[in-house]
Amino acid sequence: MKLFDRLFRDAPLATRGEITPKLGILLTVLLAIVWLIPFLWMIVATLRPASDGINAMAELMPSLKPTLDNVRDAWEIGDFPRYTLNTTFICAGILLVQFVTITLAGFAFARLNFVGKTPIFYLFLMQLMLVPVLLIVPNLSLVAQLGLYDTLTGVMMPFFASAFGTFLMRQAFEAIPTELEDAALIDGASLLQRIRHIYVPLSMPSFSAFAIISVTSHWNDFLWPLMVINSPDKRPLTVGLSVFTKTAEGTQAWGTIAAGTLMVIAPLLVTFLIFQKRFISSFVTSGIK
Repeated sequence: MKLFDRLFRDAPLATRGEITPKLGILLTVLLAIVWLIPFLWMIVATLRPASDGINAMAELMPSLKPTLDNVRDAWEIGDFPRYTLNTTFICAGILLVQFVTITLAGFAFARLNFVGKTPIFYLFLMQLMLVPVLLIVPNLSLVAQLGLYDTLTGVMMPFFASAFGTFLMRQAFEAIPTELEDAALIDGASLLQRIRHIYVPLSMPSFSAFAIISVTSHWNDFLWPLMVINSPDKRPLTVGLSVFTKTAEGTQAWGTIAAGTLMVIAPLLVTFLIFQKRFISSFVTSGIK
């Protein structure tokens, strides 16, 4: 390490400028490879036939005779179509309500003047500092009192408001020139019309970035749905996968477990690959790092 520091210190400035980007690229590639190892193993294990033996499942080398038997077995053992439908309904329902709440709350904090505006906004931001586990007991008690226990609505309800989404939309709305709203006000546009026709269209990158974060978070959520849902036909993908791996068939076949895991992450992965450029541009435009 000392030798490397000495060589780097004594190198010309032009050479240093060439070394630094190359080191960054090298570290990025190495981290990407480390991050991809579990994903690559999952694909290899999914395509590996059971005849290769349990010891072969730990290998990263693909099998010479790949098969889709593990995918077929996982599809037959676990009710993944039902799990996928439940998860899609949960994520879509949460996102649709969040779009309404964060839009109205973000506009209120960005453009309206009312008593206690700043303290209330800071109270919103304090939610970001709370560990989600701390809210499980009060949320579960409230869901039970409302008669929403063991329902998909009960899973969605605590997330209908979002402190992060409110903050994001407040920042986006504040960046929009007030002259546009004044012009719409002169033309007789109401408050909701100004929000719909001016603020929402101009803030679509922020909406897209928040949608990605929201869907990914709730698609992968496990603990809260596990606490709320008891009925097998209402389980989301994460809970269904957990139950699937505990079945007698699943615990004896790592390839089947890997196939089930692949089916859980496949919708998000395919969506990302299709809309990759739009995802990246949404984060860049909205300023999220």
